[in-house]
Amino acid sequence: MKGLVVKNTGSWYTVRTDDGQLLDCKVKGNFRIKGIRSTNPVAVGDRVIVGEGNWITEIEDRKNYIIRKSINLSKQSHILAANVDQAFLIITVVRPETSTTFIDRFLASAEAYRVPVVLVFNKTDILDDDSRRYQQMMVQLYETIGYECRQISAERGDGVEELRPLLEDKITLLSGNSGVGKSTLINRLVPDANLRTAEISDAHLSGQHTTTFSEMIAIGNGFLIDTPGIKGFGTFDMEPEEITSYFREIFEFSKQCRFSNCSHTHEPGCAVLKAVEDHYIAQSRYQSYLSMLEDKDENRYREAY
Repeated sequence: MKGLVVKNTGSWYTVRTDDGQLLDCKVKGNFRIKGIRSTNPVAVGDRVIVGEGNWITEIEDRKNYIIRKSINLSKQSHILAANVDQAFLIITVVRPETSTTFIDRFLASAEAYRVPVVLVFNKTDILDDDSRRYQQMMVQLYETIGYECRQISAERGDGVEELRPLLEDKITLLSGNSGVGKSTLINRLVPDANLRTAEISDAHLSGQHTTTFSEMIAIGNGFLIDTPGIKGFGTFDMEPEEITSYFREIFEFSKQCRFSNCSHTHEPGCAVLKAVEDHYIAQSRYQSYLSMLEDKDENRYREAY
């Protein structure tokens, strides 16, 4: 029978069958030798076929997915979710601070797999004047590039209701660093979701993981996919020459470069370097681009961004 994977606890998968049953399923071992170099060959959002004994025997073709490097196994990937209509990246500029490198890596991966992203800046209620100015600068930067940005306080509810129209009839992946308030936001949007929340660790000003598995949560006629908080976002399986096209503004300027195979690092007549120098491309975005070029160094992505 056919169904939709709505929850993944690591070893078990909950599948909602087309006739409305919820089945706890496991994956046949041969999935792991079919060239899917992933720690989770089946992901939340996958359409699957379930056979006897509640074994998942086949994954239907995906329209897209969001993938990152597995932190513990550098040669493998981890699929955050499959078949999504969009992603909400939850960002905080304080407690904890989401780095621009993390944001840019997520956006580049989403571009690679054709997933639209909305940047949701949370915790507006705890910003001081300097932090508020910094957040406005970030919003202006990403809106100029072409990304939709929203500013909310999930704790107080400010701006949360304005997100509902964006979620209607869509499957939306929620992602972000640990501690940025994904669970608090879901509890606001879906009061009966009853997701646990955790205080930010004062010692490290970073989040504690409150979600340990991925799960689809119904909201109106759509779904939210809640995922565990992630501290770093290692890009996976990208060739250096492809990365330019995943940075929208860099790609636009690259069309004017003297050489068609320009790496935008040192070449004469590089329109991208000139645009960085003239502040048409933000230095932070260019540094994120360079860091992804250097990802062939297997350990680089492990650093805290």
